[in-house]
Amino acid sequence: MIPPSNVVLLLLLPVAAAQTIPGSCSGYGPLPLPLLVGLVAADAMVSLLIVLVVFMCASPRDRPTEGDCKVYINMPGRG
Repeated sequence: MIPPSNVVLLLLLPVAAAQTIPGSCSGYGPLPLPLLVGLVAADAMVSLLIVLVVFMCASPRDRPTEGDCKVYINMPGRG
């Protein structure tokens, strides 16, 4: 459930958006193609790095546990 203070903020958001001057964010043209390609490639490499690190940390390790070398044989009558 959304707290009441956040509901008021969400209701006032369109009012604040209507108060902004149209075109006030102008001056930022489209990104050049090489820069856009570089940003997408860097994002892909960072995402791949995160996936590899998570995979390596989550994969099970082949560590022998203590007593793994012992062989137990169930032999009734002995003991």
